[in-house]
Parts: sequence; C-alpha cells; structure tokens
Amino acid sequence: MDKMMNFMTNSFTPVANKITKNPWVAAIQEAVMTILPLILVGSLVTILSLLETLISNMPDLSLINTFTFGLIGLFVAFLVPYFVMEKKGYGNKKIITGATSLALYLMLISPVIMEDDKITFILSRFGATGMFLSLVVGLFVAAVMNLFSKKSFFSEDSVIPDFVVTWFDSLIPITLLMFIGWLISVPLNIDFFVVILKIFSPLSSIVQSYPGYVLSIFIPVFLYTFGISGWVMMPVIYPVYLSGLAENARLVAEGKAATNVAVMETAYAFTSMGGIGTTLSLAIIMLFLSKSYRLKAIGRATIVPSLFNINEPLMFGGPVVFNPFLMIPMWLTTIVVSSLTYVVLKLGLVAIPAKTFMLWYIPYPISSYLATQDWRSIILAIVIFAVSYLIYLPFFKAYDMQELQNEQQLQQK
Repeated sequence: MDKMMNFMTNSFTPVANKITKNPWVAAIQEAVMTILPLILVGSLVTILSLLETLISNMPDLSLINTFTFGLIGLFVAFLVPYFVMEKKGYGNKKIITGATSLALYLMLISPVIMEDDKITFILSRFGATGMFLSLVVGLFVAAVMNLFSKKSFFSEDSVIPDFVVTWFDSLIPITLLMFIGWLISVPLNIDFFVVILKIFSPLSSIVQSYPGYVLSIFIPVFLYTFGISGWVMMPVIYPVYLSGLAENARLVAEGKAATNVAVMETAYAFTSMGGIGTTLSLAIIMLFLSKSYRLKAIGRATIVPSLFNINEPLMFGGPVVFNPFLMIPMWLTTIVVSSLTYVVLKLGLVAIPAKTFMLWYIPYPISSYLATQDWRSIILAIVIFAVSYLIYLPFFKAYDMQELQNEQQLQQK
C-alpha cells in the first residue's frame, strides 16, 4: 500500500494534474461546465412532467427541454474551439473560431436542402447524439485555427486595426475548413455524423457493458481518493453517457425499454449517494458512532453537505483523501454498489433512466425516484445505503480507534 501511495503521490498525480490543465482537455471540461445550467433546466422540465399525471390541464413543457438539453451538441460545437483559442492565447479569434466550428458542424450533420431553398435538419443530431461529432469538429477547427494563428500577414507594428488583421488572418483557415466540409458533404456525399457514431460505437459498447460501467464509476472515485478531480475523466465518459441517454429516450419514445445503464442519471439516482463514492453512510457513521472527538466534529460539519450530495468537506476533512483506512472501503463500496445497480437495472427490477436529470444536489431517495420515475428505485436506494454502511463500518471503526488513541496520548502529555 505504501508503494502505491508513493507512486500515486509522486508519479501519477503530477501527470494527471498536467493532463487536466492541458488547454485541449480543459476546453472540453469548461464547455461541459458552461452548458450545465441548460441541462439543469431540462432536468426541471423532467420533474415538472411528473405533474401531468396529477394535473389534467398541465401544459406540455417538452419544448423547453428540446431547446436546452436537446441542443447541447450545437452548444459544444461552438464552446470547445472557443475555449481552446482562449487558453492558447488567441482570445481575439475565439468567437470567429467558435462560429466557424458551428457552421462546419451544421454542414456535417447532413441537412437536406430543398429546391425552394428550405433546409431541413434532423433535430436529434443537435442534442446528445451529436456530442461526438461536435467534439471532433470543435477540436479539428481549433487545431487548424491555432496552427494558422501562429503566423500573420501583418507585422506587429502594423497601423491596420486589430480587428481587420484578425479578419484577414482568419480567411484562409476558415476557407480551408469549410471547403473540407463541402468536400465531405457534396462530392463524396458522406454522412459524417453516421461515420463518427460508428467510430465511437466501440467505446460506447465498452462503457455500456458491465465491466465498462463499473470502471467508468470506479476510476473517477479512485482518482478522487488521491485528490484528483473526477472531472479529468469527463471528456471521455460524458459524451458516452449523454449518447446513452439519448438512445434510451429514443427507445422509450418508440414504446421499447431503455437499455443503457451507463448514463449520468444512474449515478445521480444511486451511486453518488452523498457524493462520489457513495459517502452518505460514511458521514452518518462518523456523526453517530465516532468516539474520537475530531471525527465526531467532522461528522457534525459534513452531514448537511452530504445530505445534499456534496462530499468535498468529508473527502478532505475526514480525510478520505490519502487515508488508506477510508480509501479502501470507498473503492470496495464503489465496485459493489455499481455492480448491484447494473444488475438490478439490467434485470428490469428498476427502470433505467430515460430522461435528463442533473439535479445532483437533491437528497436521496428523492433523487432516485425523480431520475428513474420508478418507485422501486427508492427500495434500491435504501439497499445501497445499507450495503455501503456495512462496508464502511469496520474500516471506520479501526480508523476511529486509532484517532481516539492519538487523542488520549495527547491528553496525557
């Protein structure tokens, strides 16, 4: 264990932090963070839709969801290159780069242009299913614009206004990018949207499998126990989760059962109880069973945030981070809880989420029901709490005993 701790501290963590701060990775993370309020609005509409069974004249608010969560592919296509250029130090070109990416994205989702100049888009391609294409387009546009931004037609001491310089320096890369889009769409007649989905389908299949799903939950938790934010995995996992949710929504709309367990809503319904690592039970154990004065005080301080699924105070105050007494049960809890969740949902004992739900701060088991719209999810949430409680308890008792002995020794000095 000591060797592992040393490796993670001295070798792995610096590399992971370097990757997180990389402008390309950071741009994707910021793009996702930027659109979260729009996704939250879509989640509120999901909750309000539950009232339709109680209120006969409840208005249909689904259009709000369509033009918030249903357009995230469009938003990401603009935001990713925007943030890349900002982080690369070309802030004067970030808006035109985002606009170019948006134009190329619209071209590559294969719209149908009628003879009367009307244009028809497939609405679903603007949403979560378009995330893979928007990321590819956004990063490609950013790479080309970044490359051409290193050279300018004008000297630094030119008297020409900066915005004119930016216009002329952007003409060649924009023309090149749009020509590539035209070449793919018209002469080659390739539906690039379908091509990208096929390229990423193996990744989706892996994450949606049992081992892939458990790993997608475990890896962020594992990194978090070493103080590395789980967001470092979001550029890889999040698009898969979103496309899985879009597929679930399509299946349910067709009268079929949702099949993709690996969606963010599953985490907010079950595996993130108290926060990443299912730590609500640990907070309750710490509050009510601690004999150590320090741990009892931490339990009092962290219980309220934990009820709202915020566990940073517990992770760094407990601490769980770099603490083998609590790191190991968190790993075990994550594997067991994610496995239990996957099996139960795949067997159809609880409905798989098919609507967006990103209100992660709603206490359990209320969030479990809202995310799945299935009352049986409440039973599963209670079982998950009990399982996590039993896993954390013996490890915490050992840790508590050590802390109590340390406090007693300090009192005797």
